[in-house]
Amino acid sequence: MCGIAGLMTCDGSAPDPALLKRLTSLLRHRGPDGDGMHMAGNVALVQTRLAIIDLETGDQPIYEPGGAALVANGEIYNYVELRQKIADVKFTTNSDCEPPLHLYRRDGFRFAESLRGMYAIAIHDPAKETLVLSRDPFGIKPLYYVEGPTWFAFASEPQALLATDLAPRELVTDRRNELLQLQFTCGRDTIFRDIKRVLPGETLIVRNGKVVERHRISALPDTNPEPITDIDTALDRLDHALSDSIMVHQRADVPYGLFLSGGVDSSVVLAVMARLNGRPVEAYTVGFSGTGVPDERDHARALAAAVNAHHVEVDFNEKDFWSLLPRVAADIDDPAADYAILPTWKLAKTAAKDLKVVLSGEGGDELFAGYGRYRSLLRPWWMGGRGIRAKGTFDGLGVLREGGTRWRDGITAAEATGSLPGRTRLQIAQATDCTDWLPNDLLTKLDRCLMAHGVEGRTPLLDPVVAEVAFALPDEFKVRDGVGKWLVRRWLDRVMPEAKPFEKKRGFTVPVGEWIHGQGQRLGEIVAVQPSVEEIARPDAVKKLFATNTKRAGFAAWTLLFYALWHRHHVEGAAAEGDVFDVLTSS
Repeated sequence: MCGIAGLMTCDGSAPDPALLKRLTSLLRHRGPDGDGMHMAGNVALVQTRLAIIDLETGDQPIYEPGGAALVANGEIYNYVELRQKIADVKFTTNSDCEPPLHLYRRDGFRFAESLRGMYAIAIHDPAKETLVLSRDPFGIKPLYYVEGPTWFAFASEPQALLATDLAPRELVTDRRNELLQLQFTCGRDTIFRDIKRVLPGETLIVRNGKVVERHRISALPDTNPEPITDIDTALDRLDHALSDSIMVHQRADVPYGLFLSGGVDSSVVLAVMARLNGRPVEAYTVGFSGTGVPDERDHARALAAAVNAHHVEVDFNEKDFWSLLPRVAADIDDPAADYAILPTWKLAKTAAKDLKVVLSGEGGDELFAGYGRYRSLLRPWWMGGRGIRAKGTFDGLGVLREGGTRWRDGITAAEATGSLPGRTRLQIAQATDCTDWLPNDLLTKLDRCLMAHGVEGRTPLLDPVVAEVAFALPDEFKVRDGVGKWLVRRWLDRVMPEAKPFEKKRGFTVPVGEWIHGQGQRLGEIVAVQPSVEEIARPDAVKKLFATNTKRAGFAAWTLLFYALWHRHHVEGAAAEGDVFDVLTSS
């Protein structure tokens, strides 16, 4: 895991070394173990390294005989197999990131089709005067770029492009409205005017500072649901896919562990890790003491004991909420108003004391249909059925000055893209979530919260081997009798019955509404007068919102609070020092 950045000038001049050093410094948290730089002609690449595989010879940039240079952020899990397939190549390192460079020389711009992993890769080919950027199909690893008037720049995080003045801190109104209503933003355009995303699975070809060609790999198979009726056959396929994926996701030369929530997905990962490892799994669980939300630590403790895992419990309390939120909002530079950023950030900070790699269950809900909205989608409208994300956070609350009629455009586009012939409504909804919600909320959260502490996050359920099995399952193997992730629950009930997978879901909820309401009157007065909030919301309505003790009002209040803190740091340039009240009342 690393941070990468680079520049290509349009006029052939060499990029500014001082600017490159600044980019390196801004990405240091992603790679505290070293850095490297490549400069040739009008192109420069930089990397900050978090050493995970090949600790001795894996420094970057990596070069190949044809003169191309590579820097990368991520892990190529099938690098062992790829080395065997291209045995005629003389490798100079044991790095998992060297095979992609030789594949580029062999396969050209379609080199990424052979990769299995999470990655953001940059390759400079001086002979072709070409810069190539590539991102993994699920969008696990981030990559952003700016096409300037005289240069092209890219980086692992928007904050690096903003802090070096490669992009202005100017927001796009439609994307801001999208953030408020959805809690994330969709598609190629970020909330910042000039900063774009390399889309999941996309490879860009850049010449003379301009994108001239694009290729894209889909994360999900194009196949329609398979006509499987035998449960045992489906369970065996699932077992093989899970074991295969989690085995390769444990390839590391450093200590690794697991974020264990106690839910189905992380319990699945725990069960397979325990089967594959000869030593106890290091498992980390967060809980919330003294609140009205469910605390999963007891259940997670029992699961850890069942497989003899070493279990570390982390408490997140109201004091943490007020003191850590400004720092966390500053780390989520591509904004995702997902309250799970808070416990994830603290879990990462704790895990960083002993680990450099953490596996998680992210992606299980999307691939195996675990969300309640999927079950609602399958019901007719007269039984409460409704479309995916049909209602925004602020719809009907009377808080925003204007609702923003285009906030759902990105979701509509994703639905259209996912509506391939033969796909069921459920598959289209899953594909829609995998297009935007997954990479731009859940995976952004995981990446920034872990990278803030120099920890690599791995997601073994988001793997092509797992996706090929999971996405092609018939709908009735995903949702049955009002229960989502039905086949996965059957599998878990067979291999680890202690998980009690068919019991009613306890849920993972952060009590932000409870904590905000406790300070509602004071906090509402402060948030209502923030320039960023006054621009979009009616002050009296904001104050009333913070004083209202309902679940929906609490989430809307949380969204405004996050946005105000995020805006203070990333747009207004305020330091994220002190607690929530210090930051919002500082001049």
